[in-house]
Amino acid sequence: MKSDGDHFDEPTGELPVVSPEDPRIVVTGADIAGEIAEPAPVVDPTTLLPHWTDQPTGAVPVVVARETPVDDDPWAAIPAPAWREGEADWVAHEEQFDASFLSAERPGEATFAEVEESEDVRLDEAPRPEPAPEIVSRPRRSLDNPLAGRAVRARRGTKGTGLSTATGVAMGLFAAVFFVLGPLPVAVLATAVLVMASAEVYAGFRAAGSHPATTLGLAGVVVLAISAYLKGPAAIVPTLFLFFASVVVWFIAARRKPDVMDGVGASLFTFFWVGVAGSFALTFASPHVFTHRHGLGYLFGAIVLTVANDTGALFIGRWIGSTPLAPTISPNKTREGFIGAAVVTVLVGLIVLPQISVWSYAHGFEAAILVSFVAPCGDLLESMVKRTFAVKDLGRTLPGHGGIIDRVDGLLFVLPTLYYFCHVAHLS
Repeated sequence: MKSDGDHFDEPTGELPVVSPEDPRIVVTGADIAGEIAEPAPVVDPTTLLPHWTDQPTGAVPVVVARETPVDDDPWAAIPAPAWREGEADWVAHEEQFDASFLSAERPGEATFAEVEESEDVRLDEAPRPEPAPEIVSRPRRSLDNPLAGRAVRARRGTKGTGLSTATGVAMGLFAAVFFVLGPLPVAVLATAVLVMASAEVYAGFRAAGSHPATTLGLAGVVVLAISAYLKGPAAIVPTLFLFFASVVVWFIAARRKPDVMDGVGASLFTFFWVGVAGSFALTFASPHVFTHRHGLGYLFGAIVLTVANDTGALFIGRWIGSTPLAPTISPNKTREGFIGAAVVTVLVGLIVLPQISVWSYAHGFEAAILVSFVAPCGDLLESMVKRTFAVKDLGRTLPGHGGIIDRVDGLLFVLPTLYYFCHVAHLS
């Protein structure tokens, strides 16, 4: 208020303001700060961030792309980022954003929901590391383990060897009876062996998921065997073409259309591998190709040389074998076994084969050299097939030996080789 002598004015409502530079200076006429200040905004409690001491809610802000209208401006085609604001945004952009990665299950980490549900977790405690899982090593045989097959073979011991030997002797005596009976019984036996071997291979293809024409393939093997016995090797090519055409028609008429290489390929491979190669046994037995039963002598010699090669490779490889011959195909076959088998085969060709009237020392030696190379190739081919099928044996017909195909795999390569050797050497 102002004072003028004894007269006092009415209060004006103005407050004195003290200057910070000089406290003795009083400024009048200033406004009250509270009257000019803007009112504080009203804060919606739902938009406030939680306090840092609160438990996490698990909500994660995500930026998504919204569709933008087409414009001439090339930059307008790039969608602008936007926040998900409601449930509709999650549904509309479900194909653009996979929310499952928010709860990625990684070892040693936990999601927000797991932390919230756990009653033992405290913010002031460090996370406890999970104990490492206990790994128990179990011995198992794997086709990719080069030493696995050798270890399994070693565990068989003498019992498995005795069983294999007994089965081999029984098969030899059984086949010898048919050779004594004549060409026709030998042809019947050879046809039955080829049919059973083909059935084992076709079963392996089916077990591996392929779809060969098994019935047609077995019928084709029988037809080819009969044709080879009656007409010789001249019937192989026409029968092979006829079988190929029949397989194509078979799959064209099939209700289920498998892959061409899956069905036709498996059918032709088995027919050619077992049927065509094995049909040369019928040409040896055929009296139209070899007169005076000479073909039976050559066929018996081929079987003897093949058995000698397999036996030598087995025992010598088990005895001193250490260097794999083809580690990626058959780790059990060793170079020492290959060389030892060749030596045994040559000895048999020089000592045993000349005891058969149709064989001479020179031809027995030459045939033994050929068998020493081609018989292991047939064995390795079957090893590749078994590795493809992931099986140890393709059958269980012969105790201690596996299936029929496991015994004639090398012979399937020896038969056509010695047949043409006989023709080149003018032994027919």
